[in-house]
Amino acid sequence: MSALSGLSRPSSVWAGRVLWANLVGQVAIVVTGGAVRLTGSGLGCSDWPECEPGQFTPVRHEATSFHPYVEFGNRTLTGVLVILAVAALWVVWRSPRRTYGLRALATVPLIGVLAQAVIGGLTVLVDLHPALVGSHLLISMLLISASAVLALRWAAPDAAPRWAIAGRTRALAVVLVPLTAVMLTLGTVVTGTGPHSGDANAPYRYALDPLLVTRAHSLSVWLFLAVLVALTADLWRQARRPGADPALALALRRSGDLLGLSLAQGAIGYLQYFTGLPVVLVGLHMLGASLIVVAQTAQVLALRPRTPVAPAPEPAPASPAATAA
Repeated sequence: MSALSGLSRPSSVWAGRVLWANLVGQVAIVVTGGAVRLTGSGLGCSDWPECEPGQFTPVRHEATSFHPYVEFGNRTLTGVLVILAVAALWVVWRSPRRTYGLRALATVPLIGVLAQAVIGGLTVLVDLHPALVGSHLLISMLLISASAVLALRWAAPDAAPRWAIAGRTRALAVVLVPLTAVMLTLGTVVTGTGPHSGDANAPYRYALDPLLVTRAHSLSVWLFLAVLVALTADLWRQARRPGADPALALALRRSGDLLGLSLAQGAIGYLQYFTGLPVVLVGLHMLGASLIVVAQTAQVLALRPRTPVAPAPEPAPASPAATAA
């Protein structure tokens, strides 16, 4: 009953938990989707929306492997994500103090999950074409970012955002966003050129030189890190100045979090490359990409804090003498 009452009249704390659960679910679906690919279970279910013609669930027989269950498990998690996305939409719209923009953003996870279910089915029907598989992952990254904004914005006031930085520092922050998009996109091309197609019998890959693609992705990572280090250094200098904007302290912490995750992600990337792409490291790399998206979303929000504008003081009442005059 408490859960039902929370949904009908969501408290701020309860609503925040729903939004964080939605974010965790969005990250989890990337990890389980990676498990589908890395175990070669991409065509474990040969049809969609059914698992097999005439059957929505895997059919067990002597020749059955574990692949259908891995693929079906990932599809089942999509159903859980739909529930979480509906709950997230409900709690935001039930809050009268939320802005229209935040309410509109709350529709994104639900629309995105439903679209992803269709795209996931299409990847099966086209035998795991790498372009569609890569698009599937990139859309998940967008949904993770939108879900992170929802969860983080919920605890922030509904004031207009403002930049806590200016000049070169702001330019670095702006450039970092498209660099992230390029880095993630090239990462999907590297995967689409490598050995993990998702199914041993459908090894269709991009007709590209794996070494050349890997170097291009590596270059994008180094550019991202260079800009991030410069941005973090600028924030550190500005946050130490007397009378600095209090928002800079949080922005610096968020940039430090992003830098730490990015260095760890780069280390995993090089390690998996030099060890022949073991599936465990590739899976960790996919998780790391999701966490970087969350961390960068948090960084951007910290750089554009929402600080309510203090109301103007009311004029002092006129004195009786002034009124008589």
